Amino acid sequence: MSVVSLRSADLTGAITANVYILLMIAVFITRLMGRPPGHWLGLIAICSIIPLTYLFIAGLSANRPAIYFVWLGLMIAFQFVELILDYILKLDFRGIQWAVIPYVMLFFGATGGLIGLAAQAGRWWAGATGINFLVMAALAFIQRAKTGF
Repeated sequence: MSVVSLRSADLTGAITANVYILLMIAVFITRLMGRPPGHWLGLIAICSIIPLTYLFIAGLSANRPAIYFVWLGLMIAFQFVELILDYILKLDFRGIQWAVIPYVMLFFGATGGLIGLAAQAGRWWAGATGINFLVMAALAFIQRAKTGF
């Protein structure tokens, strides 16, 4: 993979990471406002699987370190879980503690890995993604405490 292609892939990862986290922030804010976020926000977020899959394939040809594939693999796995639970099976699992705990662990593992993914594009991207992640995490816990969802 050329340096230009690698830089392009790194920027794709950073942008994808931040767009995804900002979508989750929007979901949590709409829940706090007492409005359901609408499935369209979630569907847009699930579409992140497209650039993530591209990055996984590109990473193979670029000989990325193993942790890179862990970050991508967790996020891709989470997107599949989300797609199956929320959109295909349409299960109301968030109120079931034994089901929501592993779901939340996977969510934070996957979204935390997005910081590492964005860091490939540089320190600025790592910092911006880290800040967005902290805002998202705080909103996730606040909205869960206030709405139970």
